[in-house]
Amino acid sequence: MTHKALARTAFATGIIALAVISLVFGDFADIWHSLSASAHVRDAMAYASAGLMLACGIGLLSNRTEARAASVLAPFFALLVLVIKLPPVLEGPLVEGNWQSMSEIVVLLTGAWVLSASRTREMRVAQLVFGLALIPLGLSHFVYVNLTAPLVPAWLPYHTGWAYFTGAAHLAAALGVILGILPQLAAAMEAAMLSVFTVLVWIPLIYAAPTSRGSWSEFTLSWAISGAAWVVAASFGERNLGTSDVR
Repeated sequence: MTHKALARTAFATGIIALAVISLVFGDFADIWHSLSASAHVRDAMAYASAGLMLACGIGLLSNRTEARAASVLAPFFALLVLVIKLPPVLEGPLVEGNWQSMSEIVVLLTGAWVLSASRTREMRVAQLVFGLALIPLGLSHFVYVNLTAPLVPAWLPYHTGWAYFTGAAHLAAALGVILGILPQLAAAMEAAMLSVFTVLVWIPLIYAAPTSRGSWSEFTLSWAISGAAWVVAASFGERNLGTSDVR
């Protein structure tokens, strides 16, 4: 399999896992809880989004349906950002957690956006948005170091140091992608770091509490975000997507 195919598979399986967990627990990584609506409406939205993600995740696995599935996922995640994640940012722009929460969905958006892009310029915009989304993820490690450090595996020393280091790594990757300084390497290192987080942080927590809804949600969300990052990293090797592209 090519790098793009492997990245697409990682993203697709992450989206499928998110959908399965949403169906099992009746939610989508707690996102719909912030919706100003009745519990019945939130539940309906959660199950509907899970069904959509499941169908699109499966669609991403095939070359024939990849672009169509991605073209559905991208506006879906964009809608989540605009309706669910952006309002808290506008209401509390100085609350870093609001930006971090929005950036996680933006990363998923960029993964689908890249796979549905037909022009080089469109793909570059998606890559830049991805780079911008990494900034709040990095800053969160500094602002919420007291929450980040305990997530470092117990067998590693210097938990606070690792929290700061990984936060700085997020920011370095963001600069690399935005400024075009070894952007493919920057995005690949970011994807690798996110993948390591998924394995070293969330799998042990699931093992310790296998019925924990929160741990499963965070694990699958981290998996999908890692896959999206791999998709963006693979996209830096693509050129001349559309003959009508104006450069």
